[in-house]
Amino acid sequence: MNSPDPLKSSADMPFVAPCRTLDMVAPLRWLRLAWVDITRAPLISLTYGLALTLLSLLIAIFTWRYGTMALYLGLASGFLFIGPVLAVGLYSVSSQLDEGRSPVLGYCIREGKYHLRELLVLGIILLVVLLVWARAATIMSVFLPMQAKPSMIELLPYLGIGSAVGAVFAGVVFAASAFSVPMIMDRKADAITAVITSINAVLRNKKPMLLWATIIVLSVILGFATALLGFLILLLVLGHATWHAYRETIDASAWPKNNLSEETPD
Repeated sequence: MNSPDPLKSSADMPFVAPCRTLDMVAPLRWLRLAWVDITRAPLISLTYGLALTLLSLLIAIFTWRYGTMALYLGLASGFLFIGPVLAVGLYSVSSQLDEGRSPVLGYCIREGKYHLRELLVLGIILLVVLLVWARAATIMSVFLPMQAKPSMIELLPYLGIGSAVGAVFAGVVFAASAFSVPMIMDRKADAITAVITSINAVLRNKKPMLLWATIIVLSVILGFATALLGFLILLLVLGHATWHAYRETIDASAWPKNNLSEETPD
């Protein structure tokens, strides 16, 4: 395959990157590759995992102290769906390992700064969705029974409608972020193209991506059940696995590859 022309105009680029068809065990393969990455670069991975865990703790404390319970539940259930934006450093570690290099923390930080503009655009997109989601979670309180101690049957409409609304928002955010950040980091692609590519790939691989989403949800539950301590490892595994998910699923060869080492001084 011919290498992409770095001088090609963005107007000449495809609207969406094609995706490959995944088998059902693909998410398990990503997890195995993620663990290999952690064992190959344990110090830098654990350092990044500790930083993300502390950030998660601060967000949880702040929301619990100043937000409503509905807002807290909405942000808690959606936290790891925006994890790919926070885990860009872990993608960089896996990328460096793929290229046969020893990962360097400073390089990961520089890479995050280099892609800051597109990451901000993507972050704004996800933030708008999450704010609407949080508002919807608050509005769901109108379905709460008026009784002081409602029975489970009386709570069913509130739980059912709230779960359905939350599932819709979670699905939108998950589809938009599943592959978009790794593509932004790997290729000279804008945020909108990366989001559309991600949604297209998720829709074309519904069953394996549903399994991947289930793994993420279970990881979130386990992380909160361990008072966020489980996130120290879970965030590492999910972060590295997301990079391998992107590499296996998305064919972004039409876009020029980012090479930070050639574009920024050491």
